Amino acid sequence: MTGVDRRFRSLVVAHAVSAYGTYLNLIALSLFSYEVTGSALGVGAVMAVRLLSGVTAGLAAGAVTARLTRRTLMVVTDLAQTLAMVVLALWASRTPLWVLLGAVVVLGAGNTFFNVALRSAVPVMVGQDDRARANGVLVTARSVATVLGFASAAPVISLGGFGVAFGVNAASFAVSAAAVLVLRPRTDTDRDTDRDGDTGGDAVSYPGAAEVGGEGSSPGRGGRLRRRVAGLAGPLLGLIALRGLDALASASHNVALPLAAHAAEPSDPAVFMARFWAAWAVGTLLAHQVLKRRSHGTSWGERAFAVGTCAMSLCFVAAFTGPPAPALIAAAVAAGFADGWTEIVYTSRLQAAPDRQRGRLFGLSATAEQSGFALGTIAAAAALEALPALAVVGVFHGAAACGALVLLLLTVRRRDARSAEDRSDRSSTGGADRSSAAGEDRSSTGGDKGEDTHGTSTGASRLPGP
Repeated sequence: MTGVDRRFRSLVVAHAVSAYGTYLNLIALSLFSYEVTGSALGVGAVMAVRLLSGVTAGLAAGAVTARLTRRTLMVVTDLAQTLAMVVLALWASRTPLWVLLGAVVVLGAGNTFFNVALRSAVPVMVGQDDRARANGVLVTARSVATVLGFASAAPVISLGGFGVAFGVNAASFAVSAAAVLVLRPRTDTDRDTDRDGDTGGDAVSYPGAAEVGGEGSSPGRGGRLRRRVAGLAGPLLGLIALRGLDALASASHNVALPLAAHAAEPSDPAVFMARFWAAWAVGTLLAHQVLKRRSHGTSWGERAFAVGTCAMSLCFVAAFTGPPAPALIAAAVAAGFADGWTEIVYTSRLQAAPDRQRGRLFGLSATAEQSGFALGTIAAAAALEALPALAVVGVFHGAAACGALVLLLLTVRRRDARSAEDRSDRSSTGGADRSSAAGEDRSSTGGDKGEDTHGTSTGASRLPGP
């Protein structure tokens, strides 16, 4: 694990501190929004503004990362979020609605920009060979931060109020910005010279881009290259689409979990939720421990992600069937394992793209995830008014599982088509070689006859010996 060095781990710790403040703030900000707006509709509107700003930032992230260095973008977004939370902390008792909306716009866009910059910079910081392990470290840190943030939100708010909660979040963003400034990680390559050395597992497709129209290229070779590029775009778009569908399904269990907690333990639903998310975090830790020991982890792609998505959906649905406590913990651990698996595999697969494409890919991914989660939150909340939690979670996660199966089928068909194309190319090459050899034999025979008849020097040069 040479690439995942101490500097990167220090950066991950700082990012985990920032993530802790973010998840603590999710609960604090939702409660604070209710105080400011005075209605559940107002809370939903504030959350919608935050999600919409994240979706818009995802669309613009590719262009922004192409103009700024990723390190600069990370620092700027952290500082902007720090300022937004300081404003809310100072005005906590008398915050006007427009200030709250401005803060959530900064938070939504800043979170998206930072995550796109960080995830696309991982191969530069640790190298392509260690990107899967680095992603596992990031997922583990964020999972722990999620549990701690959710668990500490209630005592922090009850003891210090919203001002203290917002101040803690502001300090967490400041820690992250300071770490990036002090550690100064290398986040960008020389984009003028970025070639196949940065493509990771997909180097077979990318180097040919420089050969199209070159001296050694041919129409047949260019056609094969275009087919390979199209084949590369299809799986990536399929992965991103499935990721968005997965986010939509995840929104259902996030919305339905409080209802399940009240039904299972009416006297203390918070204990139910804390136990569930703690078991989920343990599962993500196990996923990182397993994946980092697999030497071929960087080559995993669509099939591993689709299988993990199916497993995750089945585990979350099982958790809502009302199992006894030990079975519920086992289902939560398994769901966390599958969640961590899919996150690491998915991120590592997108990071295998050339450096110049990663920003746009992760920006598109952020847009798909934010849009899916927003749509899923609204749809699941509406469905829960008429249907039980198990039915809603089953339908949403069933859709994600079906999407994963479709991606699996497309992956198998594409693999079979590629194998048939490779066999066709090899047979064509073998036929051309045999024709060339036969032609050479015929020309050699004709040359000998010409030498015997005309006494040319061509045949003499092929005589054995001096």
